Amino acid sequence: MDLNLTREEAAFRDEVRAFLDEKLTPELKEAGSLTTSVFTDKPWNLKWQKILHEKGWAAPAWPVEYGGTGWNEMQKYIWASECARAGTPGLSPMGLRMCAPVLMKYGTPEQKAFFLPRILAGEDYWCQGYSEPGSGSDLASLQLRAVSDGDDYVLNGSKIWTTHAHFANRMFCLVRTNTDGKPQQGITFILLEMDTPGIKVEPIITLAGEHEVNQVFFDDVRVPKANRVGPENEGWTVAKYLLEFERGGAYAAALAVGIEKIKTIASAERSDNGARLIDDPAYRAKVSDAEIAVKAMEITEHRVMSALSGGKNPGPASSMLKTRGSEMTQTIDELVVEAIAYYADVDQRPAREPGSNVEAVGPKYGLTAMPRYLNNRAATIYGGSNEIQRGIMAKLVLGL
Repeated sequence: MDLNLTREEAAFRDEVRAFLDEKLTPELKEAGSLTTSVFTDKPWNLKWQKILHEKGWAAPAWPVEYGGTGWNEMQKYIWASECARAGTPGLSPMGLRMCAPVLMKYGTPEQKAFFLPRILAGEDYWCQGYSEPGSGSDLASLQLRAVSDGDDYVLNGSKIWTTHAHFANRMFCLVRTNTDGKPQQGITFILLEMDTPGIKVEPIITLAGEHEVNQVFFDDVRVPKANRVGPENEGWTVAKYLLEFERGGAYAAALAVGIEKIKTIASAERSDNGARLIDDPAYRAKVSDAEIAVKAMEITEHRVMSALSGGKNPGPASSMLKTRGSEMTQTIDELVVEAIAYYADVDQRPAREPGSNVEAVGPKYGLTAMPRYLNNRAATIYGGSNEIQRGIMAKLVLGL
């Protein structure tokens, strides 16, 4: 695959850069730089999404008929790369990249007509109701009961690790509608409103000291059956389809930015002896290995992006990308923390423009280095643990 830009692609890159220079305000850029998790907090990611929606660029992977850009895979990769380099806020993937593809494939015409424009415009903010206490990677064991009562389901139970549930006004959720037969055969996929009576959101504060995830409790919560996506008891098929979109995506561009950050920090001289970490052969070898791995990821990402065009199923390539991307994310975090050393403290304050030594550079990056390191320990678990991903690859790629 030729990754060199054609004249037309270079022109598109220049168009993207000009747009980012114009629309990415200092406040939005700061919000992006301070993001320590998967995506930026709601006020900033929604503000950025509305700017993109006005331009028609909010959902590059969507089919044109639903409001997508019509970009080819290289244009989408250029966009992701330039956003990573510019430091844009991370949009919430829950609606744009996860719920929307499911609705396009399994939703009724009425559901598509109502929800998709609202997702695109940022009018709804979604969270994901999948994991439960005791049901994480073994998701099929979930127990949130949904009992049929006329035109409604009545829900009782809880969901856990629910990212941004405290911000969301809607949830896509897996519930148990049947306890007979295999666990996968009794699961149903539904959509619900977070202000429905009986829903309670309790915060979970992470090791990094951040409120990102929650536990959500359901006490006799009534959800209309019209909000079911796909047939009753066949939600497992819908859930697996959605997870392939959760696992897919662009890692390499952001990881390449991380490599450059590492080089900046490690190239700074220590004021006491003038030594530079980048001159240490062992550390330099680790950085080189990471850079090669990130470069190699670009090919897999292009394969996944090609599959995602028009809402297609990316298949096991998304498992390959999720596994390698999440592990490389952790590797980059470790190298950054190693380079910053004692400045990798969750209580660091922002520094002014970095100088030429570690003492100046350290506090600038130390503000986010340790929270990112801590938060990203979960990267190899959420969306299906990497052990699960390797099982998928063994079965669907190697035929084992």
